[in-house]
Amino acid sequence: MKIAQVAPLYESVPPRLYGGTERIVHYLTEALTTLGHDVTLFASGDSQTSADLQPVIPEALRLAQTPRDPLAAHILEFGEVVRMASQFDIIHFHTDYLHFPLVRQLSIPHVTTLHGRLDLPHLPELYEEFHDIPVISISNSQRKPLPQAHWLTTVYNGVPATTYDFIPTAGNYLAFVGRVSPEKGLPAAIQIARELGIPLRIGAKVDPVDRQFYEEEIQPLLDDPLIEFIGEVDEQQKNELFGGALATLFPIAWPEPFGLVMIESMACGTPIVAFPQGSVPEVMREGVTGRIVADIAGAVQAVQHIQEIDRHGCRKYFEENFSAERMAQRYVQAYARICSGAPAGPPADLSLTIPRNGMASTESLLN
Repeated sequence: MKIAQVAPLYESVPPRLYGGTERIVHYLTEALTTLGHDVTLFASGDSQTSADLQPVIPEALRLAQTPRDPLAAHILEFGEVVRMASQFDIIHFHTDYLHFPLVRQLSIPHVTTLHGRLDLPHLPELYEEFHDIPVISISNSQRKPLPQAHWLTTVYNGVPATTYDFIPTAGNYLAFVGRVSPEKGLPAAIQIARELGIPLRIGAKVDPVDRQFYEEEIQPLLDDPLIEFIGEVDEQQKNELFGGALATLFPIAWPEPFGLVMIESMACGTPIVAFPQGSVPEVMREGVTGRIVADIAGAVQAVQHIQEIDRHGCRKYFEENFSAERMAQRYVQAYARICSGAPAGPPADLSLTIPRNGMASTESLLN
């Protein structure tokens, strides 16, 4: 199958540091290529891939030496996609809804994965207008604000099993990875660590929009010797940070669309303690990959008993459900469905193949 992957241009593919969507595009592109598909990646010129790279701008927007208008850059990208569209069997967009008016004019099958939050006030009207554009969710929870969207299926994110090393022995600190923003719950993570008297290592980036929050809410908390702020981390640093941790804290305060942090931690065998927001109850398996708790008090209690979670079982759950190969296989099924004109499939349901003891069958999780 000849497949075009259209990545956002904010980060390179893969990102040099933080960047969830572009990282998933990278994992998917490489896995599809390994499966024998002919893949073309539309991305920034500083991207690295085994697929055919079509560089749209010289370097990704966020870390570029020369500032560039993001909208202009993406319009250039869509123009290039249209120019080459006839070369592909299907075009897979990861660029939110920017391309929706354009793809209505295309005769080539296309699909869009929505990677972000969808509970925003301007979106219902937009998805009512573009109800014909086929879209894929990264969790069933992500769909809830927009039942009117043309949902094709749910495909859970995945990462290569070889990217993260399994560490069978728990370390003596807690880990937090993500953005420094109110919705990610860093103040709650710091409070949990303090109440436990356990060190917390923080691998997180600070976007300009969150600079005031960081300076006013987070910096005053960093004087505690238990709290170590590492800053933005790359893939290898995340591997080390997750792998050496007793547990990963994920006390989010927003409807998380997926939560890549959870499966990266699972891949290292490190259990997660998370609040039950958004996709968390879908991605995690209570008692197998960690604990889902209601509040800070519950998190403190969960960490006190976290070594009851089998780190081998945590890694096994990741391997059977969230590898990049599984993700690519599910996308290929979705591509075939849309190219054949078949109706949308059901939402994903991990419980169909994962009994409560956490032992998965070898059957694919999606039809």
